[in-house]
Amino acid sequence: MGIFSRNKTTATTTATAVRAPEGPDLSHLNGDYTIDQAHSRIGFGVRHAMVTNVRGEFAEYEGKLRLDGSDPANSSAELVIKVASIDTNQAQRDEHLRTGDFFAADTYPEIIFRSTSAERLRGDSYRMTGDLTIKDTTRQVVLDLDFTGNATDLYGAERVGFEGSATIDRTQWGLTYNAALETGGVLIGEKVKLSFDISAVKAA
Repeated sequence: MGIFSRNKTTATTTATAVRAPEGPDLSHLNGDYTIDQAHSRIGFGVRHAMVTNVRGEFAEYEGKLRLDGSDPANSSAELVIKVASIDTNQAQRDEHLRTGDFFAADTYPEIIFRSTSAERLRGDSYRMTGDLTIKDTTRQVVLDLDFTGNATDLYGAERVGFEGSATIDRTQWGLTYNAALETGGVLIGEKVKLSFDISAVKAA
């Protein structure tokens, strides 16, 4: 028998209700949060000389979250990173990254992320989609996030934690500088893995 019954004068349909992925009830955490820079990290890794990964981080940034634990689709995030604060533990390399070959920090001092949607995948796993602006280019990125917990700290502030990552192609944001290796391949990989360890404090 098909979806439409031929044995009745009135057609009937069957449908399966779509259920949102199940997860913990976080409605008690609803509210606005500020990212605590002193207890967070925004890092990256990129392939170097085809053999290893160079890792670094941005030391200065500001961010805010709006959490809706009962309906994650209403959650949002915004992050503003100071490009000049890039740190790969090698001063000469950091200075090169600030130049026009890469980020052109004097002309484009900030990297900005603004979320456009959020969803729960399962359990404590979430996905946030948003617009990432580097230099004068804005493109969509997808962040996979895990909720790592919440607590009231020694000062009575409510904290939440998230870990996440995303992989982007740097050339899509105009970061195309490279050099060929004598043995083949290139000096710098095009794929960059972004990583986030976030501790955020609820607004009073």
